[in-house]
Amino acid sequence: MVTKQFHIKGMTCAACSSAVERVTGKMDGVEKSSVNLATNLLTISFDDTKVSNEDIIKKIDRAGFVGELHEEETKEERVKQEREEEEELHKVKRRMTINVILAIPLLYISMGHMMPFKVPLPAFMGMETAPLMFAIAQLFFTTIILINGRKFYTVGFKSLFKGHPNMDSLVAIGTGSAFIYSLVMTYKIPTDVNAVHHLYYESAAVVVTLVMVGKYLEARSKNKTGEALKKLMALAPDTAILVEGNIQKEVKIDEIKVDDIILVKPGGRIPLDGIVTEGYTNVDESMLTGESIPVEKKTGDQVVGGSVNHEGSIRVKVNRVGEDTTLSKIVKMMEDAQGKKAPISKLADKVAGYFVPIVMIIAIIAAITWALLGHNLEFSLTVFVSVLVIACPCALGLATPTAIMVGTGIGANHGILIKSGEALETAYKSKAVVLDKTGTVTKGSPEVLNILSFGMKQDKLLQIAGSLELDSQHPLGNAIVNKAKEKGLEFLKVENFKSITGQGIKGLVEKESYYIGNERLMKAINVDTKEIDYQIKEMAKRGETAMYISTDKMIKGIIAVADPIKETSKEAIEKMKEQGIKVYMVTGDHKLTAQAIADKVGIDEVIAEVMPEDKVKVVQKLQENDTKVMMVGDGINDAPALVQADVGVAIGSGSDIAIDSADMVVVRSDLMDVFKAIKLSKETIRKIKQNLFWAFFYNTLGIPLAAGVFYAINGSLLSPMFAGLAMSLSSVTVVGNALSLRRLKL
Repeated sequence: MVTKQFHIKGMTCAACSSAVERVTGKMDGVEKSSVNLATNLLTISFDDTKVSNEDIIKKIDRAGFVGELHEEETKEERVKQEREEEEELHKVKRRMTINVILAIPLLYISMGHMMPFKVPLPAFMGMETAPLMFAIAQLFFTTIILINGRKFYTVGFKSLFKGHPNMDSLVAIGTGSAFIYSLVMTYKIPTDVNAVHHLYYESAAVVVTLVMVGKYLEARSKNKTGEALKKLMALAPDTAILVEGNIQKEVKIDEIKVDDIILVKPGGRIPLDGIVTEGYTNVDESMLTGESIPVEKKTGDQVVGGSVNHEGSIRVKVNRVGEDTTLSKIVKMMEDAQGKKAPISKLADKVAGYFVPIVMIIAIIAAITWALLGHNLEFSLTVFVSVLVIACPCALGLATPTAIMVGTGIGANHGILIKSGEALETAYKSKAVVLDKTGTVTKGSPEVLNILSFGMKQDKLLQIAGSLELDSQHPLGNAIVNKAKEKGLEFLKVENFKSITGQGIKGLVEKESYYIGNERLMKAINVDTKEIDYQIKEMAKRGETAMYISTDKMIKGIIAVADPIKETSKEAIEKMKEQGIKVYMVTGDHKLTAQAIADKVGIDEVIAEVMPEDKVKVVQKLQENDTKVMMVGDGINDAPALVQADVGVAIGSGSDIAIDSADMVVVRSDLMDVFKAIKLSKETIRKIKQNLFWAFFYNTLGIPLAAGVFYAINGSLLSPMFAGLAMSLSSVTVVGNALSLRRLKL
């Protein structure tokens, strides 16, 4: 199975996206098909031995749309595409402006005689004095307006004939019927002067104009929903200063390779990810972390492409280029998130798929019913056109994706990277949050606080321990290595080094086998620890982790290591609990040590002395009662649990495997950002529900009104012009409501 994305051209409403989903989803070998109207992207999972890209494109074409494989674009291609979109939007604006200008004299001519005061009109085109010229003048303005809005007819009738009627079909049939009816009446004027009272040119023209205004405002607003992504894309510079010996030259970013040295001058953007090899500066990484305070950078520190170098000049050895850079990964993550739909949108899509055909049936039935009740053709036509125009399901299709796009953009601005709409929807439903301890609740940079040695000097014990831990990647081991370096101890040669998962390490130092690890390791090698149990418990009560050092036969010492708690952990956990979330901490550490840390930050329940593979079981057990579980971790051993959880959140400073396995990434490694992600999820879904309510409510109320239900009660009948205005406003309102999410303060 492979998953690919296709860019779809020609979609105008939720009925279009539903049609593409329907025809592609039925293909043999297709597992899942999902279309996002806001981004015009089809995300499809299929068996590539049964279905090819060409088969999918042909199927899309038969449905009346144009599909092309959506591939990774270069910055130049993206800029070109944005320019083309802007030019297209400018053309739409120009045509719309012309129509608005032409609609004014058209309304003046056609509706002037209905005003309570006298509206002057030349005698050669007056309704009473020159009825034929009165009609031809309206025909002239209307024809130009309809030609300007020809897209509604070309797309609408094409979709109708393909068997997938959409919003354009409704506008085309409604306004087309009004125009043809008026044309027939114009032809009859020379023989029947009363035909001049049955012209509907202004309805057809004004409806098309109003819908064009609505679509323009909608398109302009949709562009704003993707502003966060565009800003991110614009962060990477186009060129970099390459340093080769004593020569400096400006080259395109694409020409830079891994291990090249680049110069970054004060005030410039860092082009690519790399390590500082020379110089000292402060770097603004707010584009990545949302943190406005510049970060100090010196030789050996990692810098990120797209961040801003402040006052110092630095040389950087590039270690990531192209798609591997942090910025590229963030952009890709956001594109994927905005291309995927949240489950909440399925209801709207299902409704939209059947909506247009049902509306067409309602319009026909309503028109026939009023005709059978004795009303004239003019009345029935008004009802027919109004129902078709007011019922366009644009708002339904835009309700979810626009809010998702804005929500993921807000998240990115705050250093919260959301990989899918589903993750954004599920996060606020979490009733249990499982936190890894080291690097998540704590800083992940432990320090040696105490050393107890038995039968050898403390420095010798530290030297042996540091030599063994030199080959280990564990944070606790790094603390021992750093302490040995701090004391200026030389590292000894280690042979037969072995890492024992979940327990510790062993190796041969000075022809003696040594073990460093937890109590579980001591039990595994049958080393008695009863004599030092009291010291161990005292360390644990203080939140210190005891690292045992032993030979095959006896304990040689204990090194007490403590990992400082992050400043914001307690506040974040309190805020989660205020939302009714139960907070768990899962760790391989000793129960007493884990409980001491949990008590300090207010964690509800501790699950300690857990092997890495058992973290998944902890998540599964919590999920048994249909509890939505969020897992937060940073290590490779957290990856399976992150996948198992309903929402996996990776700490930004964590391993690549953890980040790849997660549904969200909090770049700043701050638990407050986990709470902010939950809050963002809640507010985004609230906006989606508001949008869906107004979209459904609008259509539920609008269709009966247009069908003449209220005419039977109080004699009021909706004009097609007002139907067009209402339809346009509904879409603009939904997009505007989604954009109001940008005012959210996390």
